[in-house]
Amino acid sequence: MKTALITGTTSGFGRAFAFRLAQLGYNLIITGRRADRLNALTQELKHKFPIDILSLCFDVRDKDACNQAISSIPTFFENIDILVNNAGLAAGALPFAESELTDFEQMIDTNVKGLLYITKLIVPRMIERKSGHIINISSIAGIEVYPNGSVYCASKHAVNAITKGLRLDLVKYGIKVSSISPGMVETEFSIVRYHGDEEKAKAVYSGLIPLNAEDIADTLEFIVTRPAHVSINDIQINPTQQANTYVAHRVN
Repeated sequence: MKTALITGTTSGFGRAFAFRLAQLGYNLIITGRRADRLNALTQELKHKFPIDILSLCFDVRDKDACNQAISSIPTFFENIDILVNNAGLAAGALPFAESELTDFEQMIDTNVKGLLYITKLIVPRMIERKSGHIINISSIAGIEVYPNGSVYCASKHAVNAITKGLRLDLVKYGIKVSSISPGMVETEFSIVRYHGDEEKAKAVYSGLIPLNAEDIADTLEFIVTRPAHVSINDIQINPTQQANTYVAHRVN
């Protein structure tokens, strides 16, 4: 059986990815910051699927914690076939001058540095085996910037640049590198962005039918089930009512 490592599995995309890859028969290494959710997810997956699961509770923003967690992976799980860099967030939605520096730091530390910490630890293992697949969860915000989202957009532009650079560096080893760039998806994303304000979060999707986590899991499944000679480089996926980052057709 093959093994997949997914970061940020305690909600949203990551949780959906865990179930979908388990359904496809992958052993899983799942990570997250919330131990209670991680433990509950582990038990649920074990109950439903005949796979082996390793859960690692740590914050991808913490370089030392990343090193400790990845170095603790036992031999049984050490050959990681798929790395899904899913951990990420948006914090705040104000004009640049009114935004909090702590929000900027949280987004850069999670979306960019966290992805780099984990990828840097896993890539040598894939190079040694001349095999592997890295899938970075980006955003439509990494393709075009929108008002009041400059630093979040910058972080996802960085994810796209890193993805393309990795693809160039790793092609000679037979390692695939893909990205998924969703538009509006209703998960906990907007609740986190608005610091727990559920009314503001709900308004983001007012008048339209957004994507959901299962739609993104469908996309992941398509990417990982292609034949060995096929690499899906980048997929952008939007709700039908969303044209780009700031134009959407809303029906009241």
